[in-house]
Amino acid sequence: MNIHQHPTNNSVLAAPPGASIDQCRALPVTRLQYPDGQAVRSYWHPTDAERQAIANGHPIAVEIWGTTHPPMYVGVGHPQMLDLLRDPGGWAA
Repeated sequence: MNIHQHPTNNSVLAAPPGASIDQCRALPVTRLQYPDGQAVRSYWHPTDAERQAIANGHPIAVEIWGTTHPPMYVGVGHPQMLDLLRDPGGWAA
């Protein structure tokens, strides 16, 4: 996947301590404030090979460094589309 610099990006996440730039590049993000909490959104473009793999039915993998997996959403589209998935009580099921 290729990092996408989105017009809404308003912050950058640095690599964790001890990680080299080869292991973890800086990530431009959009920090969001919702009535029920905060979120951080990043944008990605699949490579041509990844697009072909997705079209052939291969899954998209998400790996989080550490020992737990935070609540998250993976989707396609504009921020407004992502926001429509939220309900007043939090993330939509």
